[in-house]
Amino acid sequence: MDKHYDAKAAEAKWYKFWEENGCFHQDPDGREPYSVVIPPPNVTGILHMGHALNQTIQDILVRWRRMQGRNTLWLPGTDHAGIATQNVVEKALKKEGKRRQDLGREKFLERVWEWKRQYGGTIVHQQRMLGNSTDWRRERFTFDEGCSRAVAKVFTQLYDEGLVYKGNYIVNWCPRCGTALANDEVEHEPNHGHFWYVRYPVVGSAKGVKGEPYKDYVMVATTRPETLPGDTAVAVNPKDDRYAHLVGKTVILPLTGREIPVISDDYVDREFGTGIVKITPAHDPNDFLVGKRHGLAEINIMTDDAHMNELAGEKYCGMDRWECRKAIVEDLDAGGFLDHIEDIDNQVGHCYRCHETVESRLSKQWFVKMKPLAEPAIAAVKSGEVKFVPERWSKIYFNWMENIQDWCISRQLWWGHRIPAYYLKSDAEQVFVAETAEEALAQAKTKTGNAALTIADLDQDPDVLDTWFSSWLWPFSTLGWPEKTKDLEYYYPTTDLVTAQDIIFFWVARMMMAGIHFMKKPPFRNIVIHGIVRAADGSKMSKSKGNSLETRSASRSRSSPRSSATPRSTRRSSRSAATSRPRSGTRHASC
Repeated sequence: MDKHYDAKAAEAKWYKFWEENGCFHQDPDGREPYSVVIPPPNVTGILHMGHALNQTIQDILVRWRRMQGRNTLWLPGTDHAGIATQNVVEKALKKEGKRRQDLGREKFLERVWEWKRQYGGTIVHQQRMLGNSTDWRRERFTFDEGCSRAVAKVFTQLYDEGLVYKGNYIVNWCPRCGTALANDEVEHEPNHGHFWYVRYPVVGSAKGVKGEPYKDYVMVATTRPETLPGDTAVAVNPKDDRYAHLVGKTVILPLTGREIPVISDDYVDREFGTGIVKITPAHDPNDFLVGKRHGLAEINIMTDDAHMNELAGEKYCGMDRWECRKAIVEDLDAGGFLDHIEDIDNQVGHCYRCHETVESRLSKQWFVKMKPLAEPAIAAVKSGEVKFVPERWSKIYFNWMENIQDWCISRQLWWGHRIPAYYLKSDAEQVFVAETAEEALAQAKTKTGNAALTIADLDQDPDVLDTWFSSWLWPFSTLGWPEKTKDLEYYYPTTDLVTAQDIIFFWVARMMMAGIHFMKKPPFRNIVIHGIVRAADGSKMSKSKGNSLETRSASRSRSSPRSSATPRSTRRSSRSAATSRPRSGTRHASC
């Protein structure tokens, strides 16, 4: 016997023994089941303290129930992480002086799969090093064949039920990632900005000169002067007597000479700014709704990468949005349109992945109608069928669910589940939604009456689905749905879900909706919410922020993800986690 206990050697030996001998695997039988699905970490990820905390709690629950004699399943897996994974591979290409467009879609996806095979197992390897008693024989990946089939089935069923639709609406757009984002994927951060007070001359008034006011004008305060070329109206509150005489008149849009109407709408807050707002329907969600009510034009003045297009005017075309902001402010001042500038503190939305400032932008996207799905999910918690632990988190759940908006599910990426919608090359207005191209072709032949059509006559929608669209099916797609498997019949609904509060909106609520809609039962009985491990300054630990314990070992662990050696910082994480759990080497094989 060694003089000193070697945890590294002992843990590696016994974990291998446990796994090879099926100590963590059980098949359906007559005992009472206890099942938990692991929140699937991103395939790009590496273990951090949050994972250690989350999985410690799950492991304790699973081992406890296993020792009580219950048939336990702790199902592991990973998420394909659409935006994050594509960004990783695109950064690698950039070092080679290439873009994904240089490779083309098919070759780029081959490159992503190559990356996944080489580096995608790091976090799974680290979970084994922690000693998790997960059933690795049932390991799943959101992009594996079974989960992918479930995604296609759900999309087509929701479309047939009228709950999935495509429309031209304002979305959150990340110029860096080049894709739409759901509202939940936008993080609002404090910002020190400005109000620019701009004069819009009333048509027929005398033209002023710099330093002198116009004879008749309206004063608009804006935080985004670069969107001015997209204005199609200015609005006042119908109860605001100060501006009642202006309603129905037109004003001159500064720098363009274009005339736009003065409209009245309850949306305008009389106490905010000057009580008059510019309406830019293609670049603001509230303005978009106002524009619909008043039949206003929608002028999209930006490109996908947040540069100004030709509709912004010849001078500004091609400018970056921030460069354009500076140029427009200078031109407004030079033309006598800028009255004054006021400092303000506000909140600005950023992409939750790359932290780029998000643009509100008119775009044609796919959406899910959420209210009909949310109602039974709300009822399941209110009735006590599903319980939050601690209970106080149900208030957060209700607040979001009762005010839920439609979910933008399309993403302008290449890595992800391709949207199962097909269009005739000869008539792109005709859409055929089906699980497979062959089924779409059959629809096309029937609807057009053209039996000579072939697959070559169809184009599949180029967009992919939001990563969370596969994750919301996790409790049942991982058990074999849409097939009626023994695992699905026995282990669904799962017993406990263990997660942190930051994904109640992203994941927990959506799983509730999907489970009830497709399985007719909530996906779990208890939702156990634990705290978030934070950095010393109280901020959330994040690899992208560089404040998590594993950051310095990332390159080392990525270079040999299947090495038996534990990355140094991961060992530190394990020791930290050990303050609330036994070391993996102290667990009994029978547990």
